Amino acid sequence: MGSTGQQSRGDILVWAIIAVVGIYLLSAVWGLPALATEMVVDALHHHETIDHGSTASSHGEILATAPAYWTIVPFVLLLGAIAVFPLISATEHWWENNVNRFKVAALLGLITLSYYAFLHDSPVESHWPAHQTVEVTDSALQHGFVGAILGNAILGEYVPFIVLLFSLYTIAGGIRIEGDLQANPLTNASFMAVGGLLASFIGTTGAAMLLIRPLLETNKERKHVSHTVVFFIFIVCNCGGCLLPIGDPPLFLGYLEGVHFTWTLGLWEPWLFVNGLLLLTYCLADQLIFHPRETKADIKRDVTQTRKLRISGLGINFPLLIGVVLAVGLLDPKKPLPGTEWHSWMFLREMVQLALVAVSLYFGSKAIREKNSFNYHAIVEVAALFLGIFICMQPALQILAEKGSVIASSLSPAGFFWSTGALSSFLDNAPTYLVFFKAAQAPPITGPTAGVAETVLVAISLGAVFMGAMTYIGNGPNFMVKAIAEKSGVKMPSFFGYMAYSCVILLPILLLANWKYLAVTDGAETAGHEVPAAVVTTNVH
Repeated sequence: MGSTGQQSRGDILVWAIIAVVGIYLLSAVWGLPALATEMVVDALHHHETIDHGSTASSHGEILATAPAYWTIVPFVLLLGAIAVFPLISATEHWWENNVNRFKVAALLGLITLSYYAFLHDSPVESHWPAHQTVEVTDSALQHGFVGAILGNAILGEYVPFIVLLFSLYTIAGGIRIEGDLQANPLTNASFMAVGGLLASFIGTTGAAMLLIRPLLETNKERKHVSHTVVFFIFIVCNCGGCLLPIGDPPLFLGYLEGVHFTWTLGLWEPWLFVNGLLLLTYCLADQLIFHPRETKADIKRDVTQTRKLRISGLGINFPLLIGVVLAVGLLDPKKPLPGTEWHSWMFLREMVQLALVAVSLYFGSKAIREKNSFNYHAIVEVAALFLGIFICMQPALQILAEKGSVIASSLSPAGFFWSTGALSSFLDNAPTYLVFFKAAQAPPITGPTAGVAETVLVAISLGAVFMGAMTYIGNGPNFMVKAIAEKSGVKMPSFFGYMAYSCVILLPILLLANWKYLAVTDGAETAGHEVPAAVVTTNVH
């Protein structure tokens, strides 16, 4: 699409955001967002009473029952479509259209909803706007179940997820780091190192969207670039984001559940170890394997056609990125605004983020976006696929939640690391983290780790963040970077091709991290031993 078309689409989007915010404000006049927040706060107080007194069953609450194992079939089929359709000649080009991706995701999502509407025959837990158990009715159509699943998947998880990604993606698209450095291993590794550090402070999505375009521009003279993008996904989109809760969605959920904001800073040594080994591996692989494959003509062009880096669009868009981070950190309905007893209205956080996007689109330079070849294809692809993923994975999450306490009682810290990580590779890593977090939590829900044993929380946190890099669907930015790279002409590995990289390169590094930081802690807490200094975190109140 030409620049005029993109500009027109941006103008339409600004007016669409104004309309959405306007409708929200009208609902606020009627008190609806405040009412939803009141329900959340009341539910939190109720469960705090249960945590300090007795079990849910003693309060007469009906316990939900997970669905049968076969209900995860639509989720498996959706993962299969993502993995296989790009590899089949008959569906390869058909699958490139986001409308077709949406059709597949929506169809499988409807199948999952149909199960809950007509076949599920036991209570279902609803988490939006507040926790409650939805009981079976005499009706043939269990519309309460459908509402609960849509509330959990769409309103509770998908909307905050996609609004955050959309906001960071769009605002970062207005910042241009322009230039063409020599695309040698050290230059590319420097991009990744900076991105790995930024990821913890502006989020993995923000860091990835800020740096992927200049990295691709720097490597435009080279023919072998896909491995560089894969390592970029490993480091910037995932492993770099474990130092602060705003770095990666799983850690942010932990913060919302009571983990102290600065607790994750104590993960600096595993962060440095894993990212350092990834950077070293990249430098060796690029220097010894991939760079020698470039033609002499391409290397000559790369050396001679260089320009110094220039940053534009930072003045308006960087404060907006910080605004998004602050909105996410401060405007959570479950937590009072620091220094007050006021809880944010439901979805006020998302409205603020969208308003910041509108400011970026309206006041930011359209010429910069044009130079960035900015478009919405990547975020639309994520939105289309993850809509189905969030719905289809509900049965899997409910099964895991029901079995969570049994699993937790039998796992060592290393077991938590691999269990959380393995499921984070194929489920979204944020809800997977939350399931294991809740399973490991024990009253009283206090202290810097919110009632979870410290070595266990270290294991859950590292597993969710690091192993979100194992597949394209483990973390939202993975898919976005893949789509941007492909739009730039880089032929990225298939779903299984990417997994070959992660299994051969990332997995051995994670095995070393497990041996160094977690294997020696197995049983240490139950035996009364001290936690190793490598994973002792700073308790800042």
